[in-house]
Amino acid sequence: MSKSCCHKTNSHEQNPLHKGGLGNGTIYTCPMHPEVEQIGPGDCPKCGMALEPKGGVLAEGSEIELREMTRRFFLSALLTLPIFFLAMGEMVFGNLLPTFISSQLSSWLQLLLATPVVLWGAWPFFKRGWNSVLTQNLNMFTLIAMGVGVAYTYSAVAVLFPYFLPHGFLGVDNHVPIYFEASAVIVSLVLLGQVLELKARAKTSSAIRKLLELAPPSATRIKEDGTEETVPLAELKVGEVLRVKPGDKVPVDGIILEGKTTIDESMITGEPFPAQKGLEAKVIGGTINGTGSFVMKATRVGGDTLLSQIIHLVSEAQTSRAPIQRLADKVSSYFVPAVILIAALTFVSWAFLGPEPRLALAILNSVAVLIIACPCALGLATPMSIMVGTGKGASMGILIKDAAALEAFEKVNTLVVDKTGTLTLGKPKLINLHASKNFSQDELLTYASSLEMGSEHPLAQAIVSGARERGVKLFPFSNFESFTGKGVKGEVNGRTVIVGNSNLLSENNITLDEVAERAESLRQEGQTLMFVSIDGRIAGVLGVSDPIKDSTREALKLLKEDGVRIVMLTGDSSTTSKAIANALQIEEFHAEVLPEDKNRIVKELRQAGAIVAMAGDGINDAPALAQADIGIAMGTGTD
Repeated sequence: MSKSCCHKTNSHEQNPLHKGGLGNGTIYTCPMHPEVEQIGPGDCPKCGMALEPKGGVLAEGSEIELREMTRRFFLSALLTLPIFFLAMGEMVFGNLLPTFISSQLSSWLQLLLATPVVLWGAWPFFKRGWNSVLTQNLNMFTLIAMGVGVAYTYSAVAVLFPYFLPHGFLGVDNHVPIYFEASAVIVSLVLLGQVLELKARAKTSSAIRKLLELAPPSATRIKEDGTEETVPLAELKVGEVLRVKPGDKVPVDGIILEGKTTIDESMITGEPFPAQKGLEAKVIGGTINGTGSFVMKATRVGGDTLLSQIIHLVSEAQTSRAPIQRLADKVSSYFVPAVILIAALTFVSWAFLGPEPRLALAILNSVAVLIIACPCALGLATPMSIMVGTGKGASMGILIKDAAALEAFEKVNTLVVDKTGTLTLGKPKLINLHASKNFSQDELLTYASSLEMGSEHPLAQAIVSGARERGVKLFPFSNFESFTGKGVKGEVNGRTVIVGNSNLLSENNITLDEVAERAESLRQEGQTLMFVSIDGRIAGVLGVSDPIKDSTREALKLLKEDGVRIVMLTGDSSTTSKAIANALQIEEFHAEVLPEDKNRIVKELRQAGAIVAMAGDGINDAPALAQADIGIAMGTGTD
């Protein structure tokens, strides 16, 4: 099968999870030329680079190649050092060269040492260079093979058959100059470059391996008769019923049929706190179950799971091409033939116009042109930077969709950010509590949180969580009543308790004078207020807020130092938005905006000449994310 033929594959075929690992049918592609694909390993016919699995994970053959190239480098370098010492010792080290080593003996020793370096160490380069000629895709290995081959062959002939060479090759001392050190040093340096390149690829691949390791190897399937069996992940089908035990990884995406638990979804959402899961709740493959046991139905398996899609996204990004790479490829296509032409002209010029020994210097300088002009950096810089960048990002939880996005990101000068879940945690938290003169703070929090245990409202959960963090004892509640948009009422430990907004307390003839001043102060700080009354008297006020993420201030500081303009968009109230903007020193912000408003503002910024990146975490941010030059979807906005 031709190495340059293309095979169209779907995401299932490309995904290692779906295939259960890398098998004999793995498709390999070239990092520099993604259009080149073949089944099984090999070399790219265009650039000579070793092909790698399209799934993004280097197979064992690639690790063998790294070991083999490392062995070639170390042995070649070990032999090159004495060659360099023999050839350049007098220039570099003065008279340190042993007197018993004559010029003729030095030449024979250099031939003996250089031969394994060139014929064994450089063999992969000669092979790739020859293939580049056969396929008419001249590349850096063409130049390396020509330069090393000419330098070594000429030097070997000069040592073995010196009398066959014309008089023009003789130096001032009537000896034919040899250049074994040039060919050996070139081979050692290029081998070092290959080792560094393969190591970079291995590190990049490790990011994909870590993602693959997130999925468990097997799952517990419940059969129709109620018995359970352990099966490999690859055998699971949509609709099958699975049991997930405490501490196990969720095998695939699905919904909970029985039980409730908490699941650590930080690998997907980035949230440090486990998510509460109950009946009909969605679960994600690869996440870690807490202390509860539950039964789930598989809704997405194999390549359809969220984890598989993330792996596919990263691997596709690593082999995508940045716009600037097209320029590098175009330049390289003209560059190599031009270098060969210049090397030929250099040889002719030195042979006819240069000083004695003309022919020897002509060969040396034409080889120098071939080697020094080798476009290694031109061909490797862009694809390697993309591979390393996307791989490093994946290991840090940043999924870069493609190379074009990575390149465009560097030009961004305006960052538009959503507030909730992006600048803030996206989870309300009890920040302040102020008790009136007849009640203590512990008493206030005890009764308020005990009653709020009966509510599923996010603000109620924040109060309960705050009480538990403070070690407050909770009492059972009874006669619970919920008033939509206002609050709750009930009995705790034999006392009537109301927790809600000012309207609910006013309806129950409870005055707020004792806490009015403190309440206004908390309101100005952007906190949401919950008033508490016990037995018909105001007991105090609780301040709930969405805390700013620990990393937000430092991130904004670094962005501003880089000259990036920050614009905050949020659907929250003006008071809350202003408080957050002031705390983070954000000069531009828009409050109470709708999804279509976010989209419009981003569009207006772009029309004004700004290169805009939009960061958000909610479905309401989707239009603006699409409108921006670069969209950044935060981990909390998985869907």
